[in-house]
Amino acid sequence: MREVVAVQPVTGGLAAIAGIATRRDAPSVFVKAFADPPDGDVFGAEAEGLAALRELGGVATPEVILADRDVLVLSVLSERPRSEAFWEQFAHLLARLHLTTTHPRFGWHHDNWLGRRRQVNTWNDDGFAFFAEHRLLRWLDEPRVEAALDAEDRSALERLCDRLPDLLPERPACLTHGDLWAQNVLATADGEPALIDPAVSYLWAEVDLAHVWSTSPPPEARRMFEVYAELTSLDAGWEARMPVIQLRQHLAVLAQFDDDWGAADQIRAVLAPFRTRS
Repeated sequence: MREVVAVQPVTGGLAAIAGIATRRDAPSVFVKAFADPPDGDVFGAEAEGLAALRELGGVATPEVILADRDVLVLSVLSERPRSEAFWEQFAHLLARLHLTTTHPRFGWHHDNWLGRRRQVNTWNDDGFAFFAEHRLLRWLDEPRVEAALDAEDRSALERLCDRLPDLLPERPACLTHGDLWAQNVLATADGEPALIDPAVSYLWAEVDLAHVWSTSPPPEARRMFEVYAELTSLDAGWEARMPVIQLRQHLAVLAQFDDDWGAADQIRAVLAPFRTRS
């Protein structure tokens, strides 16, 4: 890589450290690394996820310049425009991704990572079983989760998992970004929506929708959800399902960060109906 003459730190990410590296006689690049790297090829899996979104789903992603166990180097994207038109365009992109990549099974051909934790993707024909085992219950053995949730919380989560077929409609698997909070939506140089930081797998489309819905999207994104619902023929009750589906991300946040940004309280609120009554 060309000589780096300056690095400007970038904020917003939670798991890694990152910056924009200015290079001599070459375009700037985005560089990401871990102060204490997890045990595995995290950046190789991320690069593969970016390629899958781009090649299978037609999604704009940054160019991968270098991906190894120590560092990820990408082309630089732009901040997203603050406009309703941008988010409506994003709704079309997300709907196309989900509608054109359906798959007969749930999972991925190997494990990858969500933040600093391994995301288990063992294939399963049953989406409810896959989501319960690999997206919800798998977090219960994490030390921070064990410390934050008591025995009744854990039992309530297990009861919720048993009830998933009653709580959620049966949906096909499709390619999902897997970590689609609002900060991971950026733009190309010409203002087209682009995505970063994936944790891909074949799962329910509403996993992505719930993450955008639940992570404080800007006011101009409101129309995005209406457009997505129209394009995908989403039923009128979809909003009520978002807290249950977003449990996966709340548990992941609780497992990985000292400040859980209210995740433990939100988990308990969703689990409240599944507690035993004396």
